[in-house]
Amino acid sequence: MSEQQTYSISELAQEFDITTRSIRFYEDQGLLRPKRRGQTRIYSKQDKVRLKLTLRGKRLGFSLAETKRLFDMYDADRTSETQLETMLALIEEKRAVLRQQLEDINVLLMELGAAEKRCEQALETVRNKAAET
Repeated sequence: MSEQQTYSISELAQEFDITTRSIRFYEDQGLLRPKRRGQTRIYSKQDKVRLKLTLRGKRLGFSLAETKRLFDMYDADRTSETQLETMLALIEEKRAVLRQQLEDINVLLMELGAAEKRCEQALETVRNKAAET
């Protein structure tokens, strides 16, 4: 029988390159549920996976509330049709947001290119006038 692997808060913080304060915040939000031995937090493999998913979700634009909602649904029923439909809806929402952001970025890049061209032309004009004098 193998012993279940556990982690300290500092081990997780180091592995994920975040602060222990961030981990405690995620715990306060109900995303992690470490066991306690006195004042020491003992994180399970499940806590480590949840932390990884939380950080990935955050990078993808999921709010902590959305992530918690998914975790809660998973805990309640791991094969729930509702859970899967909710996840698909969240994915589509994030996809739409990302598409809009991509469009906004492309427009901004075009505007920056046009502004850059105008600045280069103005700078050339200024340099030509300075050379004439």
